[in-house]
Amino acid sequence: QVQLMESGGGSVQAGGSLRLSCTASEYAASTNFMGWIREIPGHERVGVAVINTAGDDTYYAHAVRGRSTVSRDHAKNTVYLQMDSLKPDDTAMYFCAADSTDFPWVSVHPHPGHWGQGTQVTVSS
Repeated sequence: QVQLMESGGGSVQAGGSLRLSCTASEYAASTNFMGWIREIPGHERVGVAVINTAGDDTYYAHAVRGRSTVSRDHAKNTVYLQMDSLKPDDTAMYFCAADSTDFPWVSVHPHPGHWGQGTQVTVSS
């Protein structure tokens, strides 16, 4: 069973930056795509960003395009999310996720093969 561990969340002022990281316990076909899904209390989970193993296929949600960069270190089984110019609307629990395709990140109801425990991001105005 693949396990994902996130870190890097915290509290920042609007306009600040955070860098999230997530490490998978192993590499497998089910971790070909790794990325981030966030949940705001009272709202459904939505895909944020995802990247493939080679790092040449990425997807960003419209809300974070231009402010976030997803990257990956395949040798370390680690994916990162650099978030800049953070807004209060970015406040959410950010979950690391992995799957064999990137479809979970663009679907209405994300159901990736693997979930992390989540790391909280809080942005104050």
